[in-house]
Amino acid sequence: MMYSPETTTPSSKIILSAAASLAASAILFQTINNVVPTSVQDYFHSCLQRLSTRLLSQLIVVVQEFDGLNANHMFEAANVYLGEKQSPLTSRIKVNKMEKERELAVTIDKGEELVDIYNGVKFKWVLVSSRNDKPVSNTSSNQQGFAASETRHFELSFHKKHRDMVLRYYLPYVLEQAKAIREQRKTVKLHTIDYNGTDYWSSINLDHPATFHTMAMDPDLKNMLIEDLDRFRGRKEYYRRVGKAWKRGYLLYGPPGTGKSSLVAAMANYLKFDIYDMDLKEVQCNSDLRRLLIGTASKSILVIEDIDCSTEMQNRESDNKAMSLEDEKVSLSGLLNFIDGLWSSCGDERIIVLTTNHKDHLDPALLRPGRMDVHLHMSYCSFGGFKTLASNYLQIQDHPLFRDIEDLLEKVEATPAEVAGELMKSDTVEVALQGLIKFLQNKKDGH
Repeated sequence: MMYSPETTTPSSKIILSAAASLAASAILFQTINNVVPTSVQDYFHSCLQRLSTRLLSQLIVVVQEFDGLNANHMFEAANVYLGEKQSPLTSRIKVNKMEKERELAVTIDKGEELVDIYNGVKFKWVLVSSRNDKPVSNTSSNQQGFAASETRHFELSFHKKHRDMVLRYYLPYVLEQAKAIREQRKTVKLHTIDYNGTDYWSSINLDHPATFHTMAMDPDLKNMLIEDLDRFRGRKEYYRRVGKAWKRGYLLYGPPGTGKSSLVAAMANYLKFDIYDMDLKEVQCNSDLRRLLIGTASKSILVIEDIDCSTEMQNRESDNKAMSLEDEKVSLSGLLNFIDGLWSSCGDERIIVLTTNHKDHLDPALLRPGRMDVHLHMSYCSFGGFKTLASNYLQIQDHPLFRDIEDLLEKVEATPAEVAGELMKSDTVEVALQGLIKFLQNKKDGH
């Protein structure tokens, strides 16, 4: 946040304007002193005195857009916050839409005055814009010209007696509200490794519709995960107090088709965290791991899927480990340092997720607390998971055939993906459920 010399008095333009008005009024009153009745003169003198007192009692805080070459976070926050404070009386607004964003961004336009009330105190905001001509040399013609640019700042005016409240409470409140607005508007992104992209990553919008409500998993396991994520998100000061990096690791393991990838998407949609999908086969060396980590943002989920498929990450005590290390580009020690070494503290509120079909194939060093803090077994479809799928696909909560399906699921191992596939084969509830029963019966009979 930047303050100009004008933070103790009104702007020079306002002072000059008021002084000119007072001088003109004084000359006018002196000229017509013998014409205007004394009572009228007293009334106008009183008005001028009140105007002068009001101007001198006002404090103006100037919030510049830039501090040198650096963007002013307070200006950006005020721009977002005031965009949500538009009233029917506002005569001009500014609308933007970024290519990858879903919603329009509405902000205050230059010259517009906006009044905000905080704890019963009135604050007036004005966005001021001025043209700034900078000299530019043309080396080819040896001539010097001027390039026009725009300099913007907010002027926040209020009574001087509220100065401490503004600096200690109101402006921090604006920062917090802007942060909440950004989180609400945020479009979750899916990032993938791209050595030609910015910070080695490129991104697209994550349009995966998975939510915890649609996940066909054990209800107790689901609730435990949601509570753990909520607890992690609210523990910034806790992690700082105990001296640990603000991150958490989750291992999702189980047979294919049990919803591990969908659960990652549900976690991202729930937290509004971007996903960084890291394919270790695309990483050229251990040092690139550090560059990729630095390129990830805070409030993000870093995912390494099917980590058991990487030879170097397999259990070093296993006799069945294939000896093809010459094809491996990333070592186990490099990945361990990546997960919880010094570089892992670069950024806050970061989640690391590993998925595997074979937990027993992984080296125990990957699985210890501090690296993988929570181990979630994604098992075959239970009856509770089936009821979630029936609600999602057939929009039913109960049916006479549910009893037969419950009995079969207790005896047959079927993944949620297989159950969902059967339910998708017909829009008729009876036909879809009968088809699922036949599928499960065939599994039971070994067909």
